[in-house]
Amino acid sequence: MSLPKPLTSEQIENMKAAGKLCGQTLSMLKQYIKPGITTMEINNIAEEFIRSHNAIPTFKGLYDFPCALCISVEDCVIHGIPNDKPLIEGQIVSVDCGVTLNGWIGDSAYTYPVGEISDAKKQLMKIAEESLYLGIKEAKKGNKTYDISKAIQTYCEAAGYSLTREFTGHGVGRKLHQEPPVPNFVPPLIKRRNLPNAKLFNGLAIAIEPMIHLGGKDIYIDDNDKWSVITKDNTPTAHYEHTIIINDDEPIITTLV
Repeated sequence: MSLPKPLTSEQIENMKAAGKLCGQTLSMLKQYIKPGITTMEINNIAEEFIRSHNAIPTFKGLYDFPCALCISVEDCVIHGIPNDKPLIEGQIVSVDCGVTLNGWIGDSAYTYPVGEISDAKKQLMKIAEESLYLGIKEAKKGNKTYDISKAIQTYCEAAGYSLTREFTGHGVGRKLHQEPPVPNFVPPLIKRRNLPNAKLFNGLAIAIEPMIHLGGKDIYIDDNDKWSVITKDNTPTAHYEHTIIINDDEPIITTLV
C-alpha cells in the first residue's frame, strides 16, 4: 500500500472548498426530497447546482457511471442509478455526492426520509449517522484505520444492525479513490492484506462512510444495471459519509455544512 503524501496547507484549503460545496449540495437537496419527485429530477437539480458553482460532478463518467449522484432507495445500499420512478411516502433514500473543484474532491453522503417514515427506519438512520461521528472521533494522528472501523462496528452491531463488508471508505484527494481503504468493520485476518491497518498522519484525507443494514449483511449487485448494491434480504439501509483531514486530535470535516 502506497499512502499519499500529507496535504500542504494550500491543498487543505482546496479540499475544504470542494468539501463545502459538496456539503452544500446535499443540504440544498433536502427541500426537494418529497413523495412524487423522481431520483433523476434530484440528480439534475444537484448537477445544475454543482456546475453553477464552476465545479464538476465527480461521479459522472467515472468508471462509466452515467449520473452526477448515486441515489439509493430503501434496500439499495450504494451506487443506485437515478431514474424516472417517483419516490413514495415512507421510503428512505441515500444520496452520495462527489464534487471536483479546482482539481480537488469532496465526497459525502446523507440518508433522507421521504415524508413520514417508520420508527424502525428513523432509528436505523440515527444509529448510522451517529456511527459516522464516532468513527470521525477516532480519526486522529497516531491512530490507525481499524480504530475508526472498530468504533463504527461496535456501535452499530450493539444496536442490532449489520454492515456492508464488500465496500469501504477510502483515501481521497485529486482522485476519488486513493489509499488507504477505511472499512466499517475490523477485518478478519484473512482480509487484512487487502485492508491493511494504516497509520493516520496529519494531512491525510479520507472518506469515512458507514453503510448500515436493518437486516443481514449479505448483498448482491443488480443484474440489470450492474451498479446497484442491494441487500440480499431486501431490508432497508442507511449511508452517511464525510470527507475528513487528519489534524492532530481534531479532524477537519471538509463536507460538514
